[in-house]
Amino acid sequence: MPARKDISKILVIGSGPIVIGQACEFDYSGSQACKALKNEGYEVILINSNPATIMTDPEFADKTYIEPIEKEIVKKIIEQEKPDAILPTMGGQTALNIIRELNKDNYFENSSIKILGASPKSIDVAEDRELFAEAMREIGLETPFSIIVNAESDLEKLALEVNYPLILRPFYTLGGTGGGIVYNKEEFFSKVKNAIDLSPVSKTLVEESLIGWKEFEFEVVRDKLDNSIIVCSIENLDPMGVHTGDSITIAPALTLTDKEYQKLRNQSIAILRKIGVETGGSNVQFAVNPLNGRILIIEMNPRVSRSSALASKATGFPIAKIAALLAIGYTLDELKNDITKITPASFEPVIDYIVTKVPKFNFEKFQGTPKLLNTAMKSVGEIMSIGRTFKESILKAMYSIEGDNYGFDLSHELLNLKDDLLKEELKTQRPDRLLLVAEAIRRNIDLSEIHTLTYIDIFFLREIKEIIDIEKLVVKSQGKLTSEILISAKKMGFSNTHLANLCKVDVNEIYTLLSSNHSHTIFKRVDTCGNEFDSSTAYLYSTFTTELNKFSCESRPDDRDKIIILGSGPNRIGQGIEFDYCCVQAVKSFQKMGYQTIMINCNPETVSTDYDTSDKLYFEPLEFEYVKNIIDKENIKGEVKGVVVQFGGQTPLRIADKLKENGYKILGTSFEAIDISEDRERFQKLIEKVGLKQPKSDISLGTKELLSKSSKLNFPILLRPSYVLGGRMMEKMNSMEDVQSYIDQNYWALENNIILIDEFLKDAKEVDVDILRDSHGNTMIAGIMEHIEEAGIHSGDSACCIPPFSLNKEIISSIKEFSISLSQELNTIGLMNVQYAIKDENIYILEANPRASRTIPFLAKATGIPFIKIAAELIAGESLSKKLIEFKPEKLKYFAIKEAVFAFNKFPNTDVILGPEMKSTGEVMGIDENFDMAYLKSQIGAGQKLNNIRNIFISVKDEDKEEISEIARVLSENGYNIFTTRGTHKFISKKNINSELINKVAEGSPHVVEYIKNNKIDLVINTTENKQAIKDSFTIRRTSVDLNVPYYTNLRAAKILTKSLISLKNQSILVKPIQKHHIYN
Repeated sequence: MPARKDISKILVIGSGPIVIGQACEFDYSGSQACKALKNEGYEVILINSNPATIMTDPEFADKTYIEPIEKEIVKKIIEQEKPDAILPTMGGQTALNIIRELNKDNYFENSSIKILGASPKSIDVAEDRELFAEAMREIGLETPFSIIVNAESDLEKLALEVNYPLILRPFYTLGGTGGGIVYNKEEFFSKVKNAIDLSPVSKTLVEESLIGWKEFEFEVVRDKLDNSIIVCSIENLDPMGVHTGDSITIAPALTLTDKEYQKLRNQSIAILRKIGVETGGSNVQFAVNPLNGRILIIEMNPRVSRSSALASKATGFPIAKIAALLAIGYTLDELKNDITKITPASFEPVIDYIVTKVPKFNFEKFQGTPKLLNTAMKSVGEIMSIGRTFKESILKAMYSIEGDNYGFDLSHELLNLKDDLLKEELKTQRPDRLLLVAEAIRRNIDLSEIHTLTYIDIFFLREIKEIIDIEKLVVKSQGKLTSEILISAKKMGFSNTHLANLCKVDVNEIYTLLSSNHSHTIFKRVDTCGNEFDSSTAYLYSTFTTELNKFSCESRPDDRDKIIILGSGPNRIGQGIEFDYCCVQAVKSFQKMGYQTIMINCNPETVSTDYDTSDKLYFEPLEFEYVKNIIDKENIKGEVKGVVVQFGGQTPLRIADKLKENGYKILGTSFEAIDISEDRERFQKLIEKVGLKQPKSDISLGTKELLSKSSKLNFPILLRPSYVLGGRMMEKMNSMEDVQSYIDQNYWALENNIILIDEFLKDAKEVDVDILRDSHGNTMIAGIMEHIEEAGIHSGDSACCIPPFSLNKEIISSIKEFSISLSQELNTIGLMNVQYAIKDENIYILEANPRASRTIPFLAKATGIPFIKIAAELIAGESLSKKLIEFKPEKLKYFAIKEAVFAFNKFPNTDVILGPEMKSTGEVMGIDENFDMAYLKSQIGAGQKLNNIRNIFISVKDEDKEEISEIARVLSENGYNIFTTRGTHKFISKKNINSELINKVAEGSPHVVEYIKNNKIDLVINTTENKQAIKDSFTIRRTSVDLNVPYYTNLRAAKILTKSLISLKNQSILVKPIQKHHIYN
C-alpha cells in the first residue's frame, strides 16, 4: 500500500541530551526517520534540545525546534505548527513520557492528531509494570513475581514477607535509575525509599531476583498487516542482575537451542500483538533459567531502543528507517532491503559472523561511587566488533574499547591479587569482570568453579580459555614464534601489536613473519543475508586467512580518489556525540567534492556507522594496525589522498604520529602543529612569540619532581597529565597536602609520566574561540563563547553563550587577534579551538587544540553556518570566501546558550561540585532574542524543574556573601521565600533582607536536608570551598540531586538564573525554529 495520504505534516519528538540510558543511538534513529519521512514528501517538524546531534542540523527537518522537550513547550509547538501526526517512537523514553503526560491531560481527546508507531494506550501498557504483567498473564506468559510499592506501603511488613535477594525497578526512569538489588532486610528500607523518591510517579516494582539467569533480547519489527520479523537475537554474556546496557552482549544468541530460539521468537511476536504496537520496531527482553528452561518476560520497549541501534549495525537492517516507513502506511513486503537491493524487508536478516558489544565506563570521574554494576545503568558508551568467531570478535572488542589494558591483559591494581581474593572479586559484578575471568583461567582455576562464581555460561568460558591457551604459548615462545602458533593466534583474532607485546619483540618482526607465511588480512561484507545474495553496500569488517582466492576479500577497492575519516570510537565523558557530528558532516562535504569517503569507526550508536553515511564503512578498532590494513588495501586500486584525524576528538590523534612515521598523509593541520599544542615547552615559546600571557606554570616527570615543583608555585594550582581527554585527572590543589593526596590516589597513572602544573586564576572569566584557516592563510572566527561559570570549571561542564554577554569590544578584538595569530603560527588548516581566561582586563591563554572541538556543533546550530563542511573543504585545498572571512559572531541579534547535562543521579555518594575534570555526559541549547529567556530554556532543557519555584535555600561561602545579598534582595522583592543557614542568615539580615533560618545537618532537626526531603525547598543555591565545608554540605547537594531539586553551586550562574526566573514572571516562553533565527543560509 502507498504511504498515507491523510497526513502531510509530522512532528518528530527527539530524545534530548545525551544521558546515561539514552545516548546517541536516538540521534541515529531520529536522523534515519527524518530522512525517510522527508524523502516520502512529508513536511517534518522536529523538536530536540540537543545541538550536538546530526538530526538537529537544519536540513534534516523542514522546521527544527531546538527547545526543551517539556510538556508545555511541546504543546506550544503543536499549537503553532498544527501537525497531522506525531512520531514519538524515535525519541527514547523522553518522547514516550511526553505522549503519556499529554494523554494523561486528555490533550488528544478531541484532537485529530494521530500518534504513529505506538498508541498512547500501548505505551501505557508497556511502560506500566502492573498493566504489563496483567497483559502477559492474559496471553499465558510469565513475568517475575512482583509487587508495586509506594510511599504509603507498609514497608516493615513487606520486608519480613519477601524472599531475598530482590530487584527494584522504579517506574518511568531512564536506564533503570534508582533500580538495584536488595540482598537483605537491612538494605530494604533505604533502597526501596530511594527508588520511590526517584520515580516520577513515586512507585517502584519490587520483584523476585533472577540473579544467575541468562538474559536475551529480541528485536522485532511489525507492520499494520501483522507481518512480523525478528531482526536480531542478542545474548547477554553477563547474567541477570546487570543492566543490559552495561552487559557485554553478543549477536546472534549463541547458547540457545533451536527449540528455545523458536519459542522466544514466537513469544516476542505475541507480545507485540498484545501490547498493540501497530507498526515499527520494539525490543523484548527475556530471562531464561539455565537449570530448567523456565522463561520470564522482563520488559518490552514499544519504540526504537538502544538495542535497536546495535541490532541495526549488527545485521545491516535499518530498523529506524523501516519503522518510520511502516508508521506512514507501508508494509514490510513493499519495502526493499537497502543492502541487497533485491530482497524485501520482510526477509529476516541472516548473519554469518559474530558481533560483540562492550560497554564503556567512566567510574573514575565519579569519586565515592564503588565500581559495581547492578540493574541501574552506568555505562556512558559502547563499542561493537565483528569477527568470524566469538574469539575474534571479543578480542577486537577489547582492542576497540580504549581501556587502560590491552586485550585481556590485567591492570596494575589487579596484578597482585591472591587466588582467594580473585575468587571473591569474581563474585562481584564489576565492569572489568571479564579481565578477572581471563586471569582466573591463566591461574588454572577450573572453568566450572568460575561458572559457579560468575554464572557466565560455560560456552563463553571455554572460548576465553582457548584465547588464554594461545596467549600462554605466545608468551612461552619468548619471541621465537613458530608459524603454527602465529597463524593460530591470528585466526583467533590476536592483533600484531598484542602479539609483539606478549613476545616482547618489535611489531615489525610480526609483520615480517606473517609476510613470509603468505598470511593476509581480508575484509568481509555485512550483507543481511549470509552471503546468499550479492551486496553492493560496502559495509566491511576484517578477518584473517592463509587461503586466498579472488572471492576471499570483499573490499573491492576501485580507482577513485579516496579520503579516510577516522571516527571517535566509543562515547565517553570528554568525547561524545559532537565528534560523530563532525565526522558525518565531513563525509558529506568530501562526497560533494567528488571524493570516495571511507569511514573507520567502532561505535554502533552513531550516524557515522550507518551503512549509507559514507561510501565505504569499515567497522574496526581505531588502532594503527587496523587503519594501516585498510589504507594498504584501498591503495591497491585508486589512491588514498590522505587520512583526516581532526574531526574524531582525541582518539584519532593517538595514532597520528604512527601514521606520519609510516608515510601516510595526514590531511589538514600537520602532526607537528598538534604536537606543539600538546608539548608544554614548545607551546610556551609559541605563545611568547604571539605576545600572549599564560598562568605561571611548570612541568614535571614523575611524582618526586611533581612535589618539588608544586611547592615553588603559588596555590591554588591545577595539575593534569599531558595528552588527556576531558580534563581527565585534572584537579585543583589548595595545598601541598592536596598534592600528596593526588599522588597517592593516582600513583600508577602519574609515575614516569609528564604532569603539567599551572597556577590557578581565581575569579577569571573563561572564553572559548573556534577559528577556521585555509591553506592560503585566510581565517574565519566561527564563534566567541563566554562561559557562564568562572574559569576553573572544565569548559565541557560550563554553560557558554554566543555572542559574549559581558565582554567589552576591546577584549573581543584582542581575543580575535590572538586567535588568528596562533592559527597562523601553527599553520593550521581547518579548525582550531582556543580557550582563554580574562582577569582584570588581562587575557591569558589556557590551551589551544588544532582540531574540531565539542563546541562546533553548537555553533553550527546557533548560527546556521555548516562549519564542519567548510573545514572539510579547506582541508581539501579550497579557500574561505570573503563572506565567511568577514563573519562577526559577536554581532548576532539573539543569544544561544549551551548548558551541560550530568549523570550524578546514577552515581550515589558522588559530590556534584564541578571542577577542572569534565563530568557531563551531554548538552542542551537554549536560544532566544532575550538573554535571560535563552538561559532559562537551557536550564529547563537540562532537566531543571523551574516552573513552580517558591522556596529558595541559600548557603554560601564567606567571599560570596556580599554578592548573594543582592540576589536574595531581588528574589525576596519578587515574592520568593528565602531560607538560609546561620552564617548567610546573619549576613543578609544586617542588610534588612528577610529569610527563614534553618539548621545545617550537624545542628540537628529540623535541618535543611529534611526540608528538601519534605518538599519545602524548590531551589538550592550552595557555594563552598575548603575540604571540611565541602564535606559538611555534601548531603545538601546530594539530596537535591537524588530528589531532582534544582541546585546551583556557582554564584555567577545563580545570579543569571535569578534574572531568568523574574523574566519568566513577566513574560511567557516563546518558541521558534532555528531556521528563522539564522542570518546565514
